[in-house]
Amino acid sequence: MKLTEETIAKINQHALEEYPDECCGILTGTINTQTVHLCTNIQNRLHKEDPAQYPRDARTAYMIEREEFDTIIASANSRGENIIALYHSHPEHEAFFSEEDHAAQTVFGEPEFPDAVHVIISVMNNKIQETRCYKWNRDTAIFDALNDLI
Repeated sequence: MKLTEETIAKINQHALEEYPDECCGILTGTINTQTVHLCTNIQNRLHKEDPAQYPRDARTAYMIEREEFDTIIASANSRGENIIALYHSHPEHEAFFSEEDHAAQTVFGEPEFPDAVHVIISVMNNKIQETRCYKWNRDTAIFDALNDLI
């Protein structure tokens, strides 16, 4: 599977619209289709409500409301679609899979959606710098960089 030019354009636009905060979203679809779901980053709200538990704001972290996430997944499943990818941006940072990203995506040592690709968009000075994809490696229990999806 390769991300389509239309998909890349939509997630890049989302990253620019949310800058200087992180954007986040979900890609669903089949082998023939890709649907971009722009999600709301609730990290600023969480940080404001409980800064001790959520010390980072939306400039350096993201969180999708679980109800929004579940609604997107249920709708995709009803259409026979799968989760293709999860994406988020890194404002003023490179498109690397950070320790925070790894911790956020794994529960009990594995991701909730181990077959989903993780797309990270680097945005610096309000310009897209790079987009990279990562995939869970069951053998090594890390997210490996992929070079052939974009």
